[in-house]
Amino acid sequence: MTCRAAVFAGVALVLAWASSPAAAHESWRQGHGGHWRATRGAIYEMGNRIAFLEADPEIDDGYKGPIIIRARANINELRATFRPAYCRWASPCCYSRRPIRIR
Repeated sequence: MTCRAAVFAGVALVLAWASSPAAAHESWRQGHGGHWRATRGAIYEMGNRIAFLEADPEIDDGYKGPIIIRARANINELRATFRPAYCRWASPCCYSRRPIRIR
């Protein structure tokens, strides 16, 4: 009987831990965070490369121009992989109200 009670308590403890909000947040971070971090890092590195190329007067503009254009296009492609930010507001938007008329 004590072994059965210990197994039951262990299963209950594991289920309670797995269903906690903190554990759910960590599993979301593990599942989706890698893509976001890798993409953000790539955007950051390309931005730094663009800045260094633009700041160096020794490099010919004909050489660095296509590199900068392609890097900016890559940054735009990577930014397109992110989902747009979605905010839900409790109040309606100010543009949906009727205009105020002052006499």
